[in-house]
Amino acid sequence: MPRTSADQARVGTAVSRNNLEPGDIVYFNTSGEGVSHVGIFIGGDAFISSTTSVGVKVDSLADEYWNKRYLGARRVV
Repeated sequence: MPRTSADQARVGTAVSRNNLEPGDIVYFNTSGEGVSHVGIFIGGDAFISSTTSVGVKVDSLADEYWNKRYLGARRVV
């Protein structure tokens, strides 16, 4: 995997949100300038990611904050 989230978003195969599987990489725009945050989908509408505020955290894609910033997902095999 590339180092930056923007470069990571170009690897693998695009996956629609309703076809996510555990292990798929989910991408978010948290900066207002494209892909700026990455998580790993773990199933049940949840993903895990590292945050600057609390470290590693599990969140829901349905959460208002993340839902508004969701850009897409990719599957890397």
